[in-house]
Amino acid sequence: MTRVMLIIAGCLLLSACNNPSTKSEEDRFVDQLLSKMSLEEKIGQMNQYASHWEMTGPAPKNSSAQKRLEEIKNGDVGSMLNVAGAKATYEAQKLAVENSRLGIPLLFAYDVIHGYKTMTPIPLAEACAWDPEISKLASQLAAREASAAGLHWTFAPMMDVGRDARWGRVMEGCGEDPYLTSVLSVARVKGFEGNDLSKENSIAACAKHFAAYAFAEAGREYNTVDIGTYSLHNITLPPFKAVADAGVSTFMNSFNIINGTPSTANPYLQRELLKGDWDFDGFVVSDWASIKEIVIHGAAEDLKHAAELSLKAGSDMDMESNAYLPYLKELVQEGKVDEALIDDAVRRILKLKYRLGLFNDPYKYSNEEREKEIVYSNESKEQTRKIARHSMVLLKNQDHLLPLSKNAKSIAVIGPLANDKNSPLGNWRAQAIKNSAVSLLEGIKNAVNPTTEIKFAKGCDLAVSGRNFLNELVFANADAKEMDKAVAAAQESDLVIMALGEDSFQSGEGRSQTDIRLKGAQMELYNKIRKLNKKIVVVLMNGRPLAIPEIAESADAILETWFAGSEAGNAIADVLFGDFNPSGKLSMSFPFNVGQCPIYYNHMNTGRPTSAGNVFWSHYTDAPNDALFPFGYGLSYTKFEYGKASTDKEVYKMDESVKLKVKVKNTGKFAGEEVVQVYIQDQAATYVRPTKELKAFNKQNYQVGEEKEITFTLDQSDLGYYSPEGEFLFEAGLYHIYVGTNSKDVQKISLKFTE
Repeated sequence: MTRVMLIIAGCLLLSACNNPSTKSEEDRFVDQLLSKMSLEEKIGQMNQYASHWEMTGPAPKNSSAQKRLEEIKNGDVGSMLNVAGAKATYEAQKLAVENSRLGIPLLFAYDVIHGYKTMTPIPLAEACAWDPEISKLASQLAAREASAAGLHWTFAPMMDVGRDARWGRVMEGCGEDPYLTSVLSVARVKGFEGNDLSKENSIAACAKHFAAYAFAEAGREYNTVDIGTYSLHNITLPPFKAVADAGVSTFMNSFNIINGTPSTANPYLQRELLKGDWDFDGFVVSDWASIKEIVIHGAAEDLKHAAELSLKAGSDMDMESNAYLPYLKELVQEGKVDEALIDDAVRRILKLKYRLGLFNDPYKYSNEEREKEIVYSNESKEQTRKIARHSMVLLKNQDHLLPLSKNAKSIAVIGPLANDKNSPLGNWRAQAIKNSAVSLLEGIKNAVNPTTEIKFAKGCDLAVSGRNFLNELVFANADAKEMDKAVAAAQESDLVIMALGEDSFQSGEGRSQTDIRLKGAQMELYNKIRKLNKKIVVVLMNGRPLAIPEIAESADAILETWFAGSEAGNAIADVLFGDFNPSGKLSMSFPFNVGQCPIYYNHMNTGRPTSAGNVFWSHYTDAPNDALFPFGYGLSYTKFEYGKASTDKEVYKMDESVKLKVKVKNTGKFAGEEVVQVYIQDQAATYVRPTKELKAFNKQNYQVGEEKEITFTLDQSDLGYYSPEGEFLFEAGLYHIYVGTNSKDVQKISLKFTE
């Protein structure tokens, strides 16, 4: 038992004897601890620093590191980020627990976005599984490894609804739809946190970025957000409300402004809505230096003023702005900040530490033996391979070219990503080992018959420098010799598999692009191979939807594999050669060209949606309105036939639910999974509603010839929406229900609700 536990245990015993209370043990403990803390110690709990040195050794002699060392020992730091590893977290925790007056443990945080050392597919890919159990499994794997490395808290999941492929951080989210994002984000939170945060294999999750970060103008990172309250309440906020209801431990605010106010200083979002209307009892952490950026935005005079605004708005912990520690005490003394606001913030932070069990054992996660056993284990690799298979989307399969035979005579494997062991790891790769992924070439060699001849040629390079988290990429020019090698390999082979797409550091934070076509010499390479009239399977590796109309038109088969993680090559080969029937569905639309961005299926109808025989309708003169590949789209090696969908009645009273059913049959030659999707449209609402909105889906496995009746129930919470003021509305009138295999290929049922 720690020093702070011994102090509080005595206080609790006395309190229980003298003043029996209905408070929980957690509340009594936290209240007692809070009562023992000085104002300075409280403010210290609200301060988060990144590590400035390897915590396993002595601090450097420079003044910055020495200052932070003393602050940790004095109890002026409540949390640290980027301290990773059982030994490092143990040593850092020891500094705080054994030196500060009350011995309050530190909270160790890290960006565990899609795995800790074993990389699962990027979240955008994972969302294409349309399977909450897959999302939960991916987060459980990440939590198990991260907790074994001494970590308590991850800055995930990101649940920014993203409609613009120019924005690089779409790779971290679940795509363009608020309902799918809500369902999968809740699953990810449950995967990270489990049913009991005190378990050694669970870590606290963080809902980010609150809010509307993905609506950055022109898809440019950190850019201004100008979003109406109608879209705010109906598109961006629902996933955050869902995870708040599910009990997520923490929120992170966003860098952007909303209605002229930086989110970090936005009292409506953090105090009124999150902590008020939603009754959220966790705490809010700023994003990196986002309190300091309030000054740069032009909403605060200086850092002291920014500290005042952010605390009053409801931001409980300061990440790397160094604003709270030097200024909150002054602000209290000057009467500008009520100490009760500090007490509220600290109470929320201490509660998380209590729930994690850190007051019982601050070193419980820092177990080097467990770390060696769990991190990067064979079990973890097997699980990430499973997740990766489910995340892949078959975009085209002309003449049933796929699955390929493992006994093929010869296969040419071509492309700059074909033997790349680094890019499949994706961006935001935590502690992944560079070049540790199974490459596509390795996966193919592992899968085929030993007699199959594999000819490899990269054809061109993709990025020639800047392949790291911090620097801009520089793309390669065409190399005639490498092109010739690729042409020769293709000519000598019966089939060509081309690995094309993005470098892993082409998407992610700070990776916005105005051109989302293939970079470098990839299209030149593709066109040279295409002229040979060989069968071509294109394997895409990327972190955002790409504009690939030429490839969509001319390739024989296209498999979207995203950045599939540590076991990428093996998982891709599982799909290419038929060991796994692809079942993924796009969670984000693919445009024909970047000029369509942002493009999304759940758009409004406009007043002129169709042609009247002239140019005066809502359209482009040089491109279609529709997506190249729409939301929810994805093929299978088998064929599914839908029967006629029906509802239990045509007219409903306002308090009744809609019962919907449809029969689905596997009429193809392979067992496989199908995602039945249900969309709605409120035909005549007080406020105009989208042409379609996803409201339910069902994923089932079907054996060859098997038919299943799939049922859904839609109630008022599914059929209603929010007004611009945030009031939930469910109105009488005509509704359309759409059922199908994607957002475009659907059948329609009409029904009415009456008062």
